[in-house]
Amino acid sequence: MMFEVYTVTFFGHRYVDQIIKIEYALEDIIGKLLREQEYVEFLLGRDGEFDLIVASCIKKCQKRIRDDNSSMTWVLPYSTAELSNNMKEYEDYYDSIEICEEASRSHPKAAITKRNQSMIDRSDLVICYVEHESGGAYKAMKYAEKAGKTVINIADHSNEN
Repeated sequence: MMFEVYTVTFFGHRYVDQIIKIEYALEDIIGKLLREQEYVEFLLGRDGEFDLIVASCIKKCQKRIRDDNSSMTWVLPYSTAELSNNMKEYEDYYDSIEICEEASRSHPKAAITKRNQSMIDRSDLVICYVEHESGGAYKAMKYAEKAGKTVINIADHSNEN
C-alpha cells in the first residue's frame, strides 16, 4: 500500500528563550500534522536547544495523538564520536539516523549548511525558530524561502502576548 509522505524540517537557534511558548507552538503544529497528513517524516538536527525541544515535542505528540503515521529522523552532517559512542541510545530514541552524503564530503565548516540545504530540498514544510538576522538558522530559513518552500517561523508567533 502506497501512501503520501509529507516531509517537515526544523531549524532554530542554538540557544532559545521562551521555551514554554515554543513548545506550545510546536505541539499545535505537530499535532495538526499528525491528525491531517497521511504520513509525516520529521527531519531534524541535534545541534542546540531548539532541536532538543522539537524532538521532545514530536515524541509527546506521537504519544498523545498517534505514532503510527510518522517518523523522526536525526540528520547529521557527518559521523561523530558522540554518535558512535551512544549509537544504541540514539537508535532507541530516533526512528532513523542519517548521515547527509553531500555534507559529509564537504569542508567541515560548510557541512552543516550543506546538510540544512539537503533537508530543505527534501521538505514540504520548514518550521523554524529564528529571531536574529544572522547565523545558520537564519541562513537556512532564507534558503527555504528562496526555494519556494512553505516556511513557518514560530518566533513570529511566540513573541506575541
